[in-house]
Amino acid sequence: MSEAMVEISVKGPEPLRPTGKLQQNRVFLDFFWDLAKPDQEVRLKAVENLIRHLKTENKGDELEYTFKRLVDGLAHTREAARPGFSLALGQVLSSFEDVPLQSVLDRIKERHNLQTASKKFARNAMFGNLFGVLALHQSSRLAKEPQAVLGCVQLLQNLSQHKQHLKDLPTKTMTDILAEIPEEVFEEVLMGALQADLASAFRTPEHLQLLLVALQRFPQTLKPKRLKKLLGSSTIINAENIPKLTEVLKVAAHSVKTERILPAVALDLLKLSLKEEGFHLFWNKAIVEGMLTELGPTHYMSFRLLGNALPLLSVTQLKEVLSSEVMKLYGEHVVLAQKPERFKMAPEMEALVSDFMQGCQDLDKQLAVMVGFSCLTNRGQPVVPPVWRVVQHLQPTALQSYVEWLKDMFLQPQMDKLLDVYSLKKKESKEGRGQSEVSVFHLRKWIVSRLSYIIDNNQLKKEEDLIMDVARFVFFHTFFSTRKASADIPETKAKLSVPLDDRTRGVLVNSFFGLFLSMHHMPLAKEGSAVSQKRVLGVTSDGTMWIYHLGQYAQVLLSQPKYVQSCQPFSPEQRQAWDSMLESVEKLKKKAKKGLTAESSAFQQLFLLVGMHLFKAPEEVLDIMKDLQSCMEKAQEKKDKKKKEKQASKQAEEEPEWVEVMVDILLSLLSQQSRHIRQVCKTVFSSICPHVTAAALTAILDVLDPDNDDEEDSAVVVTDDSNKTEKKKEEEKEDVEDGEEMEEDTSESDDDSDEEKEAMEEEEEEDEKMEEDEEVDPNFRLELMKVLQQKNALSTEDDGSSDEDLDDDEMMELDKSLSALFSEQKKKIQAKKDEKTKLHKEKMLVREFRIKVLDLIEVFVSRQASSPLVLGLVEPLLTIIERGMSSGSEQQEQDFLRRTADIFRNQLCRSKVYCRTAIDRQGELHDLLDKLMTKAQKVSDSSVSLYYFSGALYVVKVLRGGPAAETRGEQAADSAAANHLKFMGNVDVDRVSNTFTEALKAFMSRRKTPLTSQMFIDLFNRFPVLCVKLLDTAVQHITLGVREHQQGQACALVLQAMLSRDVQQLLSGPRWVELCEKVGEQLVTSLQQVGQAESKVAKEKVVKTLELCQFLVKRVHQQKLSINLESLKEVLQPLTSVVTFKKTGKLEDTYWAVMKHFGVMKPKVEKTKLDKDMEVNQEAAPAKKKGFLPETKKRKKRNKPVLEPAGDKSTSTDTAATEKGSKKKNKKNKQKRPAEGETQPSPAKKSKTQPESEGAKKKKKKKKKHRKDGGGQM
Repeated sequence: MSEAMVEISVKGPEPLRPTGKLQQNRVFLDFFWDLAKPDQEVRLKAVENLIRHLKTENKGDELEYTFKRLVDGLAHTREAARPGFSLALGQVLSSFEDVPLQSVLDRIKERHNLQTASKKFARNAMFGNLFGVLALHQSSRLAKEPQAVLGCVQLLQNLSQHKQHLKDLPTKTMTDILAEIPEEVFEEVLMGALQADLASAFRTPEHLQLLLVALQRFPQTLKPKRLKKLLGSSTIINAENIPKLTEVLKVAAHSVKTERILPAVALDLLKLSLKEEGFHLFWNKAIVEGMLTELGPTHYMSFRLLGNALPLLSVTQLKEVLSSEVMKLYGEHVVLAQKPERFKMAPEMEALVSDFMQGCQDLDKQLAVMVGFSCLTNRGQPVVPPVWRVVQHLQPTALQSYVEWLKDMFLQPQMDKLLDVYSLKKKESKEGRGQSEVSVFHLRKWIVSRLSYIIDNNQLKKEEDLIMDVARFVFFHTFFSTRKASADIPETKAKLSVPLDDRTRGVLVNSFFGLFLSMHHMPLAKEGSAVSQKRVLGVTSDGTMWIYHLGQYAQVLLSQPKYVQSCQPFSPEQRQAWDSMLESVEKLKKKAKKGLTAESSAFQQLFLLVGMHLFKAPEEVLDIMKDLQSCMEKAQEKKDKKKKEKQASKQAEEEPEWVEVMVDILLSLLSQQSRHIRQVCKTVFSSICPHVTAAALTAILDVLDPDNDDEEDSAVVVTDDSNKTEKKKEEEKEDVEDGEEMEEDTSESDDDSDEEKEAMEEEEEEDEKMEEDEEVDPNFRLELMKVLQQKNALSTEDDGSSDEDLDDDEMMELDKSLSALFSEQKKKIQAKKDEKTKLHKEKMLVREFRIKVLDLIEVFVSRQASSPLVLGLVEPLLTIIERGMSSGSEQQEQDFLRRTADIFRNQLCRSKVYCRTAIDRQGELHDLLDKLMTKAQKVSDSSVSLYYFSGALYVVKVLRGGPAAETRGEQAADSAAANHLKFMGNVDVDRVSNTFTEALKAFMSRRKTPLTSQMFIDLFNRFPVLCVKLLDTAVQHITLGVREHQQGQACALVLQAMLSRDVQQLLSGPRWVELCEKVGEQLVTSLQQVGQAESKVAKEKVVKTLELCQFLVKRVHQQKLSINLESLKEVLQPLTSVVTFKKTGKLEDTYWAVMKHFGVMKPKVEKTKLDKDMEVNQEAAPAKKKGFLPETKKRKKRNKPVLEPAGDKSTSTDTAATEKGSKKKNKKNKQKRPAEGETQPSPAKKSKTQPESEGAKKKKKKKKKHRKDGGGQM
């Protein structure tokens, strides 16, 4: 330490700090600098390090200095520094308890005295006192020193007078202090000091909060008698104080308008009202009648108070609050806040209710809150969405009660118990009956959606009985109605107070099949013994499928026509199909018990799914059911009689295979708009994949072919789509009506109506423009001429007749005939538009259908990748990709194309599992390979060519297959590896290599080709044997390439091939030496042809050539091959004079990397000589100023000639450069010409300024601008 002190004293002329021990430790002083930094993490780290240092060193002078610096820093001018010093002071006081708090408080008062502080530093002194008290409070020692507590409170009382700077912080700090001190200290020390503040509790929210905290902390001190002395009443919540409390709450609400939080005083008042048993008075008088009289922050504070009050209230109080005016106004806010610009309270309320539900264990309270929010409606529809995450926190018992309430409300809608927002605006209107029907429809629609969400939400704990109960309830009221009550059918016991109409049943149908899908994907409700290793979905705990339980329940309903009536009764044929379906399912179930197979469960799902759709569309599903039945029988016969298949094959040739029929059934089912059907079809097809034949696969591919548009499929889809559009239109009309009726009583109704009118006008204008753009129909023109001629209304030049010659009757007849003609024409135009929209919808639905059919292709490729049938997918998929590239850019087309390409390239071509049993199809596969390579060279798009090339590589992989495992084990390791490299299986190497050689020659010799070098690099990497065959062709085209680009690509291909270890092993020995010699000769010839490489392509070719040279020279030297490289060296040496190198670049680096192997090093650049040459050149010709344009680039002003002073050229350039300013500046500059001596700096001065830094240049430019403004230099 002494040596360091000596060095400091030597370097500094005078000491920076007084001599002492503090000067020795610079690290200690840096702690205080870090406390003032804006980064919070740095400040926290500085506090930790400071305390650790003080504890380890334990020096009194350092501790004294610490208190001095920390107290000074409390009033720091930087806002971020004050919390840092305050926190540090509090932690130091907490660590060193022997330091009395009173001494530190006295030091704070002395250092930041408000009376002696000047006006400039008065604000800093206020914050110094405040943060000093906060530091004492953070030390957690105030309770031990009552006098320090009293001093802090008195100081805060003085600070509370300066609200313009500190606002309500002093009062809040007093509240925090009261929350920690014991009751004895409060009664003995603080009661007298705070008596005035407590007596003025109704003056501000802060004072009221102080009183409320004191009441909570010290109930024995602030007894009713003392409260009566302070406030005049023994309680806070009473009729006299309600107006005062209301005003205080309004002030508190406005104070947190920007923060959007609930003031603490409001929640404390609510707690106090519960304690004093005055909640009813407080809620109705202060909140409902007081806070809701004003709009804005008071409303939002009431909403937040409602959400925060839920955990504090009893069941009776919850029902009262959830049916109060606050809840009604909250519902109105949710309805009117649908626009994106408006503030939404719903997410905040959802979070509050979710927290309550999560922490509440009282089932009655949970049910009361859920029912309360479900009863808040708008025209019957609850304002909370059906998909509400709050529901997932319900306990199982409360969930059961809530489901029962939903079912009761569905059966007997009690509209008088609902808290309807719409009824607030329209009380007992004339449209009461119509509105009640609409409200019942909305309510039932929402209830069914909520029930479906309860089943769909897997995070919600529910019993299997509850799931089945909901499914039975929805299914029964969707397709059946009650005749008599039956003990066997619980759904018949309750009657509907309002019958279900067709509109409601349509909603129920969609909801039921959505619920059906949820049950299909539902995991096990309880994890028990039935859980297998795989995750089983869609089954109960005993392993039975949910869909099977629903089928059994439907059978029960159909078998009791006395008690239950079907909304759409089955015909005898349909009932027979249903019964046969159940028999088939039972047979499959019996066989599945012997050995559970995926095939049997898949067939069960398909049978039951089609059977359930009998209730929705019996006529469409009946034929599918018959085909499915016969298909299953044939499949079972084939399994039972495998030995007799050969004998019966001749007889079965006339009839299609059962798999083909099954595929047709799946395709017909996929044409329907149902996700559940799509999932089931995918599952069923995966189970029958091993039995799929070529004809069945062809049927799937025919659907994907764009040229084969089946009219039947499109017709089926169109009918479904038309129904959907009608429903959508009806829903849109309802939404528009709801919006219009709710906006009638709002201030923005006029604006909304104007916007709607403008939108309607724009639509009409667009329709008119469409009609104008269309050409006039010649037939319509002829008919119009005939009508005018018949009525003598067509004026001619000969007779000079006009419209005035017609009387009134004739004009009326003419108007009628013209109106009939134009109305007929308008109908024709509308029919054309409808036909166009219909065709467009058909195309969209056909695309959707094809995307669904791709599921089957994907399943087949993933499950049966080793099947020879997969080879038949190569060409059709490539055809789809090729045509898809040239099709429209609509999103559906892009999705279809993207998915097809993904299946082909990633799941087919790159799959590790492929067909290895194609020995008898060698000729066919070779022909396919030639066909694919020919197509790859003919297509115009390079991306399409890449897919054809990938298909060709896949065919080569299939032909090669894999080496047998036995041969690997018998031979030694080295010979086995060599044989593995040379192994090509059933590939005709000569024929295949010729095919790829021709493609490589085409790539190298044609100017326009879709092939790319990456394709051949992929070929070289995957098949080294073919790479060796093509290597000579690639080497030849290093010089024979049609363009420089192809020559460079040939170098890249040769380099990639020679880098491959497999190729090096195949060409080991003299063949490798021969290859290196050929490559060296080609490189010499190529480098001799290099001219002035200025273009980018030429330089890229040189780079590729040099990279190949580098590898060749390096490998020859490493392997010590007997190859003469002198000719290559002689060609490389003069290359620097031919090709212009940049200062830095890949070209120069690669060149010198090659020359380094020849022993030639890159010359070092001498900077001193270059600088001298630059100076000489600058003296000869003065350098142009940076930022000035040359004379040839300047814009010449034609009207005003440039006035040049009689000086050197430098002045003319300077004046011309300054003409870029504004016109006013130009006029001033022309009037005030500078002297000749001022504008011509000497060349020596310019040369000196050349090597200066950029900062100096910028400073000089600024100086010149100042001179220019002053009228000096131009």
